[in-house]
Amino acid sequence: MLKASALVLLSLFPACTETAPFAQVGRPAPPGAPPGTCWDLTIIPARITTVTEQVMVTPPVKSTDGRVLEPAVFASETRQQIETPRHESYFETPCPDKLTPEYISSLQRALSARGYEAGPVTGSMTRATRAAIRAYQAPLGIDSASLSLQAARALGLSAVELPD
Repeated sequence: MLKASALVLLSLFPACTETAPFAQVGRPAPPGAPPGTCWDLTIIPARITTVTEQVMVTPPVKSTDGRVLEPAVFASETRQQIETPRHESYFETPCPDKLTPEYISSLQRALSARGYEAGPVTGSMTRATRAAIRAYQAPLGIDSASLSLQAARALGLSAVELPD
């Protein structure tokens, strides 16, 4: 009875379970992507600022000679303003069939050699490895824990395409 109750409770919290590494890799693709390539995307949230302005509720009351009989009444008005809209940024990734335990072990060693703490070399995508990938890719403009093909090539893990 207790096990059944625990299972029911766990099924109510699917967001609490960790998703499989690279679960989204290869699914979305930008329009016109070459066949046989794998992609992921990162969502860049909108940038919103709060603007507060003083607005005149009632103008001043003046006499015929220009003296102010009653000063103007002002109120603060606050609104939110979108500075940059939300957008999606696609990036090419190594395809899931390439992400073997040997490849991931090489990835972990390459990240550690460059000063990114990827945790122990296990051949599996750990939380520390994903954090190191995110940190390594940040200067490349990719805010994702999914390995980009650009980063894989820079780390010497995937072949670099040469110009014709």
